[in-house]
Amino acid sequence: MARRTRRPTPTAEITLVPVSANCPACGNRLYFDYSNFRTLTSLTAVTRYTLRISRCRHRPCDLFRVPFRPEAEGRLALPHHEFALDVVARVGRLRYAEHRSVPEIHAHLTQLGVTLAERTVTNLLYRYDELLAVALADDDRLRAILQTRGRVVLAIDGLQPDVGHEVLWVLRDVLSGEILLAKSLLSARNQDLAALLEQVRTNCPVPIAGVVSDGQYSIRKAVAKALPGVPHQLCQFHFLREAARPIYEADRHAKKELKKKVRGVRAIERSVDRSRFRIGTERIAERTKRRYSVPCRGLPPGTAESLENP
Repeated sequence: MARRTRRPTPTAEITLVPVSANCPACGNRLYFDYSNFRTLTSLTAVTRYTLRISRCRHRPCDLFRVPFRPEAEGRLALPHHEFALDVVARVGRLRYAEHRSVPEIHAHLTQLGVTLAERTVTNLLYRYDELLAVALADDDRLRAILQTRGRVVLAIDGLQPDVGHEVLWVLRDVLSGEILLAKSLLSARNQDLAALLEQVRTNCPVPIAGVVSDGQYSIRKAVAKALPGVPHQLCQFHFLREAARPIYEADRHAKKELKKKVRGVRAIERSVDRSRFRIGTERIAERTKRRYSVPCRGLPPGTAESLENP
């Protein structure tokens, strides 16, 4: 949708220049060539930036005439975006940390003086999700977190897929809460799951101390195949559900007998509701009849005064 209102007037102006004054390829001096202008909206101000673009004028250089933009531009906002990164971060925190809806986020930013539409809030959420996905896929960051813990307690979870439908399998570290691997599979065979476990074991810089999952047989076989000797425990919810299954089966007969005795209660409730509805309808009709039978002067019906002409 095209913009219907003008952009806010900038409240500040800043000029940015490249940090490096020499070409990284040939070492010759970079010369100023032209300027770009960009207006960014942050949480505190609307700033107009003047970007000084430089080029290398040494013809034999591999970077001849290649533009060099100011390095500081990248930490202000995403390319071709008019909202700064602090706005994107605030939108993500309000959505996922405080569980606010898009209209609530829009109202919060409006109170801070940020001019934007609700649709823009949705677009900023998409950008936040993309940045978060890039951060989660950073192997160096993940490796540093796992090495700090010293071990991994692996949790694997997914839904039993229907025929012809993919299901997302997620393998994460219980200690740090980091997702180690997420992949969609068409089946839940133990061979496919074992391949995922082997991939995690190969990329993991620390030993896997244990595995937690539900009691699905394909998962049990996959863990036994890919991680032999690693303790495998069922999660508490599924373990208690399996433990309560014999009790549930034993009480099944009693449940059927109890349903037979209370089966007629619903019919009685419906009969009472219908009688109450009929009585209420009759009372409303009687009150309406009386209200319209009283003339404008408020005299009761049936009297000589009420029959006189006004």
